[in-house]
Amino acid sequence: MAAPQNYLAVIKVVGIGGGGVNAVNRMIEVGLRGVEFIAINTDAQALLMSDADVKLDVGRELTRGLGAGADPEVGRKAAEDHAEEIEEVLKGADMVFVTAGEGGGTGTGGAPVVARIARGLGALTIGVVTRPFTFEGRRRSNQAESGIDTLRDEVDTLIVIPNDRLLSISDRNVSMLDAFRSADQVLLSGVQGITDLITTPGLINLDFADVKSVMQGAGSALMGIGSARGEDRAVKAAELAIASPLLEASIDGAYGVLLSIQGGSDLGLFEINEAARLVQEVAHPEANIIFGAVIDDALGDEARVTVIAAGFDSPDNDDDRAASAAYAASQIGAAPSGPSRSAGQGAQGGQHGQSRPAAGNRPAPSRPSGRPAAPERPAPAAAPSSQNSYGQNGHGQNGNGYRDGGQEPVPAYAPDGVGSSAAGQYGGNRSSAQDDAGYDELPAVVEPGPGQVGRRGDDLDVPDFLK
Repeated sequence: MAAPQNYLAVIKVVGIGGGGVNAVNRMIEVGLRGVEFIAINTDAQALLMSDADVKLDVGRELTRGLGAGADPEVGRKAAEDHAEEIEEVLKGADMVFVTAGEGGGTGTGGAPVVARIARGLGALTIGVVTRPFTFEGRRRSNQAESGIDTLRDEVDTLIVIPNDRLLSISDRNVSMLDAFRSADQVLLSGVQGITDLITTPGLINLDFADVKSVMQGAGSALMGIGSARGEDRAVKAAELAIASPLLEASIDGAYGVLLSIQGGSDLGLFEINEAARLVQEVAHPEANIIFGAVIDDALGDEARVTVIAAGFDSPDNDDDRAASAAYAASQIGAAPSGPSRSAGQGAQGGQHGQSRPAAGNRPAPSRPSGRPAAPERPAPAAAPSSQNSYGQNGHGQNGNGYRDGGQEPVPAYAPDGVGSSAAGQYGGNRSSAQDDAGYDELPAVVEPGPGQVGRRGDDLDVPDFLK
């Protein structure tokens, strides 16, 4: 008879660096269930104090077990030197959490290495990290930002918790020790909010595949936590979660949402429904919302809601942005700035777009005729529309080849009167639009041929051989 198979999802939580190992210790302390804990550090002394199932000292050769000295490059090198050991302890995992305090050496430099190995093994890889307090210094903040950017490329989903936001939900007299413990507690909540949905049988149960559908390749994620007691506790907790100070941005438009509601056995289905509806209203209308309710009598009359919103980098969002950009571009192109010039029209300022052919079989002289003609070859490029304020209907435009807004071709031979009173229609006289444009006079000839003198079209003499 075949041995029974273990079909439970294998979840491993890796704490790397001082902050990550402290967070793992906090998770062990509160009894987080259904996961395996791994502590990785270059500081051998701190590692000895961890209660994790597996401990990896990755600083033996490089740092002699004395830590990375807040140098991310040392942390990265230490993790890469022990990549085979890290891979060995991660094998078989369906989901791997990589938790760290960004800004230091081992966590900042080593977390991306651990995440890359975990993802290479096929595990759903989720980063849960903290951004340092401002009082920890600018250098640490800059290193944290660089580390977060690097880690984001190596995980499926990255949850970043800004430590400074903890100050807004802490007492003014909070000690530094309690402040960092609060950061550990938030890291715990981020991991627990996901793992409990999978490992704890609930009123509304979920499995690993449900969670994976939201978090695989989701990119950046936001996490909010809320708790409340008394009447409408679940709804109030949900309101606090989606307006949580821990959220660096709104969850509006999220394409993937994990919603975890925890409460005692008296938690009602109606209040769960109201809380879920509240979250659904702020997410994207087409969002994939994975919802679970866990019963924990230890909570008494307290209800806890954890919201993890992801999928802000969804391709659908990119499509929407691209469509909006295309629409805006089309609107700009369709702006009423006067009729655009067609091919064969001359540039603004009276330049000839094309000379008409001379009468008979004899070649026409090279001197400009001043008479507009039908286009026969490509003309010079059109001038900017901003300088096309005159001649909008073909007036005041010499040699443009079109009239009446550029729609009707000008005949190859202009009618009698061109160069005198009728020249206003074909380019001789100034128009009212020209006056508005501030031009004193529109020249009919600008570019005479070699050895020729440019003259206005109405002053041109007819050559003797054409008489």
